[in-house]
Amino acid sequence: MNLLLVEDEPNVVSVVSRGLTDEGFSVSVAPDGLIGKRMALENHFDIIILDIMLPGINGLELCKIIKEGKPNTPVIMLTALGTTENVVNGLDNGADDYLIKPFKFAELFARIRMLIRRYNGVTALDHVINIADLEINISAKTVKRNQQEVTLTATEYRLLEYLAKNKGKILSRIDILESVWDIDFNLGTNVVDVYVNYLRKKIDKNSDQKLIHTAVGLGYVLKG
Repeated sequence: MNLLLVEDEPNVVSVVSRGLTDEGFSVSVAPDGLIGKRMALENHFDIIILDIMLPGINGLELCKIIKEGKPNTPVIMLTALGTTENVVNGLDNGADDYLIKPFKFAELFARIRMLIRRYNGVTALDHVINIADLEINISAKTVKRNQQEVTLTATEYRLLEYLAKNKGKILSRIDILESVWDIDFNLGTNVVDVYVNYLRKKIDKNSDQKLIHTAVGLGYVLKG
């Protein structure tokens, strides 16, 4: 799922980006309204989150522009302006939802899930990660590649899910050990390399497009 966050507060960007990336979203960030307008209209996003107080173009105007150009893209306003008038203005300009700062990430994520279900009619969308033709159902703990089910051990699955939730990021062996095995790094262990090879045989072996890549001297990365 692709999400655009138009926000100029670094702390908010960090919290939202990190949280949504952990939930399997691909998050793009625009630091002002002008960049947000260009990104929103030129690219496909499954949902857009806007601050109101933005440099360039404010969030209300930007929301109206987005809804005129892409009426089927859900928009959430995320702002410190919490009066009834502010909320009404946001909704009148096309926002589908309005969340007031400070907020809890769990509430934001719940609203995102609700809007995606409303627009797409998908009931378990928040539990599925798709990368190329790889599909990981986090709720059912199942994996498919090119529509074919892939059988993994519990450890192989945890490793794949961790790589997928951090798709595009180079993960060191230390990162993987601490997150998948919950142990401190030991220079003498090659368990990560062994299990990455197991995964490759099951995920990549029969596909022309390889998803699991080695970053020499750095670690591993899953990307489509």
